[in-house]
Amino acid sequence: MTRVSLAAAEPAIALGALDGRYRSAVAPLVDHLSEAALNRNRIHVEVEWFIHLCESQVLPGLPQLDAEQVQGLRGIVAGFGPEQIAELGAIEAETVHDVKAVEYFIARRLEPLGLGELKPLVHFACTSEDINNLAYAVGIRDAVEQVWLPAARQMLAGLGELAESAAEVAMLSRTHGQPATPTTLGKEITVFVHRLNRQLRRVESQEFLGKINGATGTYAAHLAAAPEVDWPGIARKFVEKLGLTFNPLTTQIESHDFQAELYADVARFNRILHGLCVDVWSYISIGFFKQIPVAGATGSSTMPHKVNPIRFENAEANLEISNALLDALGATLVESRWQRDLTDSSGQRNIGTALGHSVLALSNVTKGLKQLDVAQEVIAADLDANWEVLGEAIQTVMRAEAIAGVEGMDNPYERLKELTRGRRVDAQKLKEFVSGLGLSAEAAERLKNLTPAGYTGLAATLATQHLP
Repeated sequence: MTRVSLAAAEPAIALGALDGRYRSAVAPLVDHLSEAALNRNRIHVEVEWFIHLCESQVLPGLPQLDAEQVQGLRGIVAGFGPEQIAELGAIEAETVHDVKAVEYFIARRLEPLGLGELKPLVHFACTSEDINNLAYAVGIRDAVEQVWLPAARQMLAGLGELAESAAEVAMLSRTHGQPATPTTLGKEITVFVHRLNRQLRRVESQEFLGKINGATGTYAAHLAAAPEVDWPGIARKFVEKLGLTFNPLTTQIESHDFQAELYADVARFNRILHGLCVDVWSYISIGFFKQIPVAGATGSSTMPHKVNPIRFENAEANLEISNALLDALGATLVESRWQRDLTDSSGQRNIGTALGHSVLALSNVTKGLKQLDVAQEVIAADLDANWEVLGEAIQTVMRAEAIAGVEGMDNPYERLKELTRGRRVDAQKLKEFVSGLGLSAEAAERLKNLTPAGYTGLAATLATQHLP
């Protein structure tokens, strides 16, 4: 049954950037993690519990609902839009309790369905947290699966395309900021693709847990009303019908451990992506990437020559904000005083904001990658100016020659250190050095033909082999 979209409603004046300047990038999350979406999911849980109790015939006198009644009940959820949001808000203003307001909201709609006598069945044997934990789990699951994961996959697809196109672009490495053994640009990008995909798989395999076992997790009210019923079995079946994993042992609250696990994985993904943004920004700053200007866009308010790497800078900031919230949520949600306190209630209202900043960052990286062009001539010139990086290859070949019994291969590392440390060495000097070593003919020829651009090992192969 198609539901009314909640994303179209915009606040008149937004307090936060996600509901203002960046609304378009994060709007899909509104249908899953906004206050209105939480209330719709509460209604969804209450309605499905009502249907489940009737289908399971847990109490004497419960009718078997006909198809029209079931459709009408589920239509309460599907038709939840602006008018219903306002009505529910008015009820809550009287009850001063959000979940009780949901109960009354549903009860008002039973009479036209011929179910007026079953108003006591709404919220039957439930504590508020029975409804809330399931509503949050459904919303978080749908937000991750329908919004965050698609955004992450889209970004990774663009990153993979960049890695593949640059797989054979030889590039000077820099370890500790200093010239080092060459690699290829594509291989370095593929490292990030590989790392991010690994975290993505962890998020994809996340369990979303739920419970519906009463005020302190004991089914006490359930048994008082119907002692002969297998309430744990009824509860398990219901939670699984919602597409969640059943948590069989809790206090009043579902322990939120799954949320902490999820937020840790998303935060780790964010941190790896942050590292990519820093590296790309740095490559842009030394000219390895050209930025393709956007028609009509202003790069700098005063310096017309500039095209600033704003997409990656914006992403860095939003990843940092996202992680601050995700880390805080993961830390606070796993604790609750005795059987219940309300710290989680306030905390969970920030889940949408935490994921929203991550989604905004993903959007910026995706757009930023599309505006990059590999400056192969700059990369090649940088590499050609650092022939001393072949010192590693020469001293390693000398070691192999020594093991093979070739005379005069003593102290290979020290000899290359003396030649290359603290000074630039060009092709001619290296070839002269190699010629005077007394290497075997085959080894000497191999080293004389070696260039920095040719000293990339298996980088290009590794790049293509490890792309998804």
